[in-house]
Amino acid sequence: MNSVNVFVETGKKKVFTGAVDWPGWSRGGKDEQKALQALIDYGLRYAQVLKNNAIDLTPPAGTADLIVIERVPGNSTTDFGAPAVMLAADAEPVDQVEYERFSKILEACWQEFDRAVVEATDKELRKGPRGGGRDLDRIINHVIDGDRGYLSRLAWKHKRDEGADLANELNRTRQAILDALESAVHGELPEVGPRGGIIWKPRFFVRRVAWHVLDHAWEIEDRIV
Repeated sequence: MNSVNVFVETGKKKVFTGAVDWPGWSRGGKDEQKALQALIDYGLRYAQVLKNNAIDLTPPAGTADLIVIERVPGNSTTDFGAPAVMLAADAEPVDQVEYERFSKILEACWQEFDRAVVEATDKELRKGPRGGGRDLDRIINHVIDGDRGYLSRLAWKHKRDEGADLANELNRTRQAILDALESAVHGELPEVGPRGGIIWKPRFFVRRVAWHVLDHAWEIEDRIV
């Protein structure tokens, strides 16, 4: 059995847990046990994403093999539905080898998103119980805008090219993410943003970016009629 180190982020309404060393593998639930079980339930799905990009992971079969190494209080973003709190473990430096590993994981998550988009093109996406839910182009735009927001948390300036199509804009934004991450790893970014905001640590940045794009890739896959 393979044990995995995880964090638990507890808000007032929702709990998130995620694999500390595996960016993108993070799920939520109404309480800690449900969140941990959701993480296990998505383990094989996450492992397949990595396998498609030649990264091996054998996830554990049950929550007993999830080792909680850090618990943090959540906030309103946690309750809204996103992991939002940096860990003490995020302060650990990232060397070149780990930067390359993180980049490869990000590439795997992006490829999964692109596969989902191709599969969903010209198909209907199932609506939610109240008829809600973004269409495909709105999901893609949401991911692009989310990534731009994450880049700003590294004090990295990246303007959207309003003349570019969605595929090209995705690629532009992804390259900016890799460039910003590399600069952050090498200590080339400020500790504090221009308006005094805290700059995200590289580990948290990767975890948040990977979670967001993979969460929407799976949303697309699950909503295809």
